[in-house]
Order: sequence, then structure tokens, then C-alpha cells
Amino acid sequence: MAPASFRSLLAGDGPLVVPGVYDALGAKIAARAGFEAMFQTGYGTSASLLGMPDMGFVGAGETLDNARRICGAVPGVPVLVDSDTGYGSAVSVWRLVQSLEAAGAAGMFLEDQRWPKRCGHMRGKEVVEYAEYAEKLRAAADARSGRDAFAIVARTDARATGGLGEAIERARLNVENGADAIFVEAPASIDEMREIGRSIRAPLVANMIEGGRTPIVPAAELHGMGFKIVLYPLSILYASSAAAMRAMEELRRTGSTAGAARDMIDFDRFNGLVGLPEMYDLEDRYGAARGASRAGARPGNTSLIK
Repeated sequence: MAPASFRSLLAGDGPLVVPGVYDALGAKIAARAGFEAMFQTGYGTSASLLGMPDMGFVGAGETLDNARRICGAVPGVPVLVDSDTGYGSAVSVWRLVQSLEAAGAAGMFLEDQRWPKRCGHMRGKEVVEYAEYAEKLRAAADARSGRDAFAIVARTDARATGGLGEAIERARLNVENGADAIFVEAPASIDEMREIGRSIRAPLVANMIEGGRTPIVPAAELHGMGFKIVLYPLSILYASSAAAMRAMEELRRTGSTAGAARDMIDFDRFNGLVGLPEMYDLEDRYGAARGASRAGARPGNTSLIK
């Protein structure tokens, strides 16, 4: 499946459940589990690269470098990249879209917060004037090589700053300005989620953050409300962090990880996950010539050169 096929996933029946990943290993895990698409999370990128919260510390370079690694690890799976506010002006967004396409990304999430942005479920958010955001959306649409090749998910954080009505109005304008999917961040109740589903005619994103502001609702029920993309952006991050903390606490307490074995993958299974058997196959494929070269390696010996 090529990255351009994300469009066909949006057109398919039923909800599209999309996990968040923050590195190449997590992408391989999500792909191994059978997910059809994935989301490069800015929150997870900030946490894993910097050990810092999602408050605008990650820039365009770090986002792109991570996208190249993640897309390279799962070349057959569409990856949508959390691009925050686009890291500058509309021209910056124009350039970012071209760079993301070159990295192999299938699309971007672009939000209307004022920089420095922050996680949508944190306090203290502000949004820019809509005209400024609309310019960025139009620049993103103009920069992509084709609508079928690169998807733009428009996110608004106006629910926190101006109420649900303003967020829905911005979302409708985002459809008019070229967005392929719409993300109203952090509705605070199921009633608000139903209102979003009734009010906006476009593929909608439901953001399921464990412990966040929005209620966790099963994917089938969300689809019935009108949501197409069911995003779980932080599940891998939270699960791996919890397992690592338990293992480290066990090691510190007992001097061994034996009591934490249930949280850990073993040596052979992990090596299978990262492709060691395939690397052995490549060594065997190319190793015969290397072995012959070593066996006949004497000064002036050119018997292997034809």
C-alpha cells in the first residue's frame, strides 16, 4: 500500500482507527499489529527526543527528521505527521508540505494555535485569527503534488478559547479552504461530540487520549456519531512508559528484572521485530563473495577480479 492510498482509507466503510507513533520502532509495532495507517505524534516526539512536554519545543527540522525515520520503517503504511502550527508563516507551511511529501508522509495535521503551541488537552492555549490560519491551509493545499497524494487534516483548538460554536464555525471554514479531514480538539462531553458530528460535513477526527479532556468512546460508537478517524495518539507512549517504569523499579528494588518479565519482550522476539532474520539472509546472500575474498586475500592476488 502506497502512502497515497490514505484517500481510499477515508472512503472506506467503518471507522479508521489510527495509533500514534513517535519513533521507527513504534511504527513497526503498529504495522505488525495490522493498523492500516498511523500518526506521528508531536507530543510523543517531544517526550522521546527531548524528555519535555508538548509545549512548542520541537521544530520543523526535528519533525521532518522523525518523519523520514518513521516513514522509512513502514514504507507500505500511510503516515500522517503532526505538524503543529506549521512552524512559521504560510510560506513555511508551503515548504513543509513539500518536505513531508519528500519524506514519504501521506498527510499532515495542521492546527490554528498561536505559537508556542501546546498539547490540545493542556491549559493555556490561544488561537490565531482565522485569516492567518486560512492562509496556511491554502498554502498547504497549493504546495502538495496532488489532493490524492497528500491529505490535510485541519485542527482547531477554538473549543478551549471561544467555545464549541466558534470551533464548529472554524471547522466549516476549514472545509471550504481545502482541508480533507476536520479535527475539533478536546470536546469535553459526549453531547459535544455528537454536536460536532451533526454540524460538520467532512471526515472527522476523534482524539482519544487516555486521561485527557475528551471521553473515551469505542470506535464503532464514534463512527455512529459521524467520526471517521479514531485517533489514539499516545497509547504506545503511555504503555511503553508504564512497562519501562515497572521494569526499572523492579531492577532497583531486587537487583533483577525477573519479576517484570511479563512486561518485557524476549531477545529472539525483539530481534524478529526489528528484522534480524532478514539481515542474516542478506549476510548469507552476500557473504559468499566476502568469504571467498578473505580466503584468497594475498598481496597481488586478483583472482576474483574478472
